[in-house]
Amino acid sequence: MTSTFTIALAGNPNVGKSTIFNALTGMHQHTGNWAGKTVDLAKGNCALGNQVCTFVDLPGCYSLAACSKEEEIARDFIENAHPDLVVLVCDAVCLERHLQLLVQILSITPKVLLCVNLMDQAKKKGIDISCSALEKELHIPVIGITAHRRSDIKQFKACIFASLNNHLLSPENTNSKKISACSLPNPRACAQEATRLYHIALQAAPKSRVNKDQFLDKLFTGKFTGIACMLCFLLLIFWITLTGANYVSQILHDILFSFEPVFFRFLQGFLPAKLCHLLTFGFYRVTAWVVSVMLPPMAIFFPLFTLLEDFGYLPRVAFNLDCCFAKCKACGKQALTMIMGFGCNAAGVTGCRIIDSPRERLIAILTNSFVPCNGRFPAILAILTIFFAGSAKNLELAVLLTLVILFGVFMTFVSSWLLSKTVLKGVPSSFTLELPPYRKPQIASVLVHSVINRTCRVLLRAVMAAAPAGILIWLMANVSIGTDSILNLVSDFLNPFAQLLGLDGSILLAFLLGLPANEIVIPVLIMAYTAQSSLTDFESLSSLHALLVRQDWTISTAVSMLILCILHWPCATTLLTIKKETHSLKWTALAFLLPTCIGFLLCFLVTCVFRIFL
Repeated sequence: MTSTFTIALAGNPNVGKSTIFNALTGMHQHTGNWAGKTVDLAKGNCALGNQVCTFVDLPGCYSLAACSKEEEIARDFIENAHPDLVVLVCDAVCLERHLQLLVQILSITPKVLLCVNLMDQAKKKGIDISCSALEKELHIPVIGITAHRRSDIKQFKACIFASLNNHLLSPENTNSKKISACSLPNPRACAQEATRLYHIALQAAPKSRVNKDQFLDKLFTGKFTGIACMLCFLLLIFWITLTGANYVSQILHDILFSFEPVFFRFLQGFLPAKLCHLLTFGFYRVTAWVVSVMLPPMAIFFPLFTLLEDFGYLPRVAFNLDCCFAKCKACGKQALTMIMGFGCNAAGVTGCRIIDSPRERLIAILTNSFVPCNGRFPAILAILTIFFAGSAKNLELAVLLTLVILFGVFMTFVSSWLLSKTVLKGVPSSFTLELPPYRKPQIASVLVHSVINRTCRVLLRAVMAAAPAGILIWLMANVSIGTDSILNLVSDFLNPFAQLLGLDGSILLAFLLGLPANEIVIPVLIMAYTAQSSLTDFESLSSLHALLVRQDWTISTAVSMLILCILHWPCATTLLTIKKETHSLKWTALAFLLPTCIGFLLCFLVTCVFRIFL
């Protein structure tokens, strides 16, 4: 059975359009609770009666004026593809604003069905919308639904089928006051018409009571409370992540490393001894290390992050930081991609697709690695605990970690400003940031999406990069030139330059070998200090402290180490993602050099201050 009708799904961002698309077609497309999530066209088929209809999910947009990529794609499809029906999905809570898009679409085509979604949310707020009154005025089909209800989706399908097969969409039954398709109505005319239609549809005014969303917005976006709440959320997330990951990571470490001798004995049956050692203590050990260290914090951080996303808080973060990014000549949406970088810089780089301006998208991509990802947390936490926190509790450690992260955020602002003044000069673009209503997070969906789509994918990329690194590290530690291993020779070679930064050659080498995965920096450092032939874990923080002190570590060394943990080259996974997103070796190289040069410069200056004054 071939498709007989093409139906376009249009609407503002965050109205449940993609949710309706998934319910109709059976396809699974994530619906993020921030503006501009859907950027590309998605297609799917749905059987309606004896007909197969092709549904096209258009990008979320606020108008058809083509001021953004989303608006251009939506307008061009409606104008040039000539769909048999355009289904406009609106939010019943904010219907007046959404009706402006309806006025514009009706100026292009009369083949429109108006779907008023989130009727349950409007009812809770005391808003009574009359779909029949709108239908009578507009002469087009109008239906009110709640998308997560199966019964409403069934009624919606029936309405679409009826609209395609009866006289409701014929030109003679459409509103005669439509504006010609050659030009869109001006914004003022759209707003006036939308207001008129809204008053027709509004049967009962909202109840005179304190609006919950308004109260929360005063708290989360207030001049004085907005930043404070943001810091509290950040502190809470890191405290939960640290507390939970410590136990899970140890359990996972013990399980994976218990299979190491089994894996070695298995290989001994058919491979030479040296190759067995290479695959066991190089390939397997590094891979197991990365999984045990990286998986638990990501499995905790990403669901918490996604819960805030579904709750509707992340657009408030962008609102709070928009002024800061605007002063840096960057885009406020960069706040969202920056926060994604806390979990994984590669995921943050991919998220930069939501930024329309190519210049501002590049700024966000090039500066995303200035905030530490989960892979850098083990090294940061170890240094903070040993040299600054002592026997601090998890909460106190989370406070110190938050301060370190705020330093990374500050450097993001500085680097964004530098780029906007030099290689990426330009005028900041304007964008519409919708603050969606607060919603109860769908916990089951959050867990599935965050674990499968984020955690597992990021972990897979990290493992693919870490496994070859494990082989290289083993070879460098076990192949000698003269009396010294290649690892020691390279460390001695790097030592003069590293000392200028307040470090030593082993530290710098550990960061270089940690390029595939930042999680192995500390194990490589221990291996270099102890002259081991493979990665070695430390028994306790006190034993690690004793080892570092024997290697002449001071507070100055610890500070330089912290700076380099935050400001150094992105990992291999992030660099590959940058190359994929920019299609340019030049920008990939700049993404490598920018944090590295700034980090080296700060380490040098800090070292000079310590040597002069202390």
